Amino acid sequence: MSVPAPGPVLGQRALGRALLARQHLLARTDLAPAALIHHLGGLQAQAAPQPPYLGLLARLDGFAPEQLSALIEQRAVVRIALQRGTIHLVTAEDCLTLRPLLQPMLDQALRTTYGKRLTGLDLDALAAEARTLVEEEPRTFQQLGALLAAGRPDRDPAALAQAARCRLPLVQVPPRGLWGRGGPAAHTTAEAWLGRPLDPSPSPDDLVLRYLAAFGPASAADLRKWCGLAGLAPVLRRLAPRLLALRDEQGRQLYDLPEAPRPDADTPAPVRLVAPFDNLLLSHADRTRVLPEEHRGRVMTQNGIVHGTLLVDGLVAGTWRLTGEREVAVVPFAPLRRADRQAAEAEAERVLAFAGAGDEGAVRFEAPE
Repeated sequence: MSVPAPGPVLGQRALGRALLARQHLLARTDLAPAALIHHLGGLQAQAAPQPPYLGLLARLDGFAPEQLSALIEQRAVVRIALQRGTIHLVTAEDCLTLRPLLQPMLDQALRTTYGKRLTGLDLDALAAEARTLVEEEPRTFQQLGALLAAGRPDRDPAALAQAARCRLPLVQVPPRGLWGRGGPAAHTTAEAWLGRPLDPSPSPDDLVLRYLAAFGPASAADLRKWCGLAGLAPVLRRLAPRLLALRDEQGRQLYDLPEAPRPDADTPAPVRLVAPFDNLLLSHADRTRVLPEEHRGRVMTQNGIVHGTLLVDGLVAGTWRLTGEREVAVVPFAPLRRADRQAAEAEAERVLAFAGAGDEGAVRFEAPE
């Protein structure tokens, strides 16, 4: 197992530009929506339905909400608990590959959160019963928990439903996640929904390489922050002969794909409105390449909300929100230069057009709290 020699140092601006280039936030792309979802390793999607749609809008030219809704209805993309145990929108193929890879992380999360309430329970029998129930018809967790508790009256229904969520690859079925419609988070198994089994031998090497393609250069700690899975440092070391060795300004070991884009630190970065809960901000142990530490508390709340963010010169410089599909409110953390304010307004108008606001749409700039 080889250990890479210390490599060249990349500063924070250079790391930020590399990340933005791979995220298609330096320049929008004309990729098909499903291809971009695959490249990004999915889009975090627990807040339905806006974040994945807005995440694609920031990165794609000519994107309309009907394109993603159609992919969901056609079962080409699905909503399922994956990285960090959170709901992600991923391609059908990634669902079948990533879900078994991330099973150890989900098992650990279940033990940590619900272990005492599940002591002595036969989880295999529970999962088999839950599979039958959700494959009969999609169920919400409230419905599933109540049904599972019928034969286990001394157990917490919520804990039983979460055990099923961990042990089974449960996808949320439409209308959940459809633009302009929505519905309850009802679940069935990925196998039943997609008509295919999970990948029996998914590759952790592919997981690491795909992460670097979308989020590198990165450290082992960054990789774990993105996916929540421990034990991937040996995979990085095994792959080291195929990777480029770099360091950050603190001397931490970074890995990267040799052919991946690493723009110059002075490359212009356009103003962008990044979606709420976007993985741009959630996939590194050190987020300061795009999120200055002094602004972190304004963006990420203690109850787990991650606001939409305004990027100026490649860094988070404010938050924004789409309210009622008729107004975009932008909250800069400091006064904006005239050109940046005009660019932010143009991005907000683009969001309003996407949401179908027409002439009724409005952009409002608020003073920071």
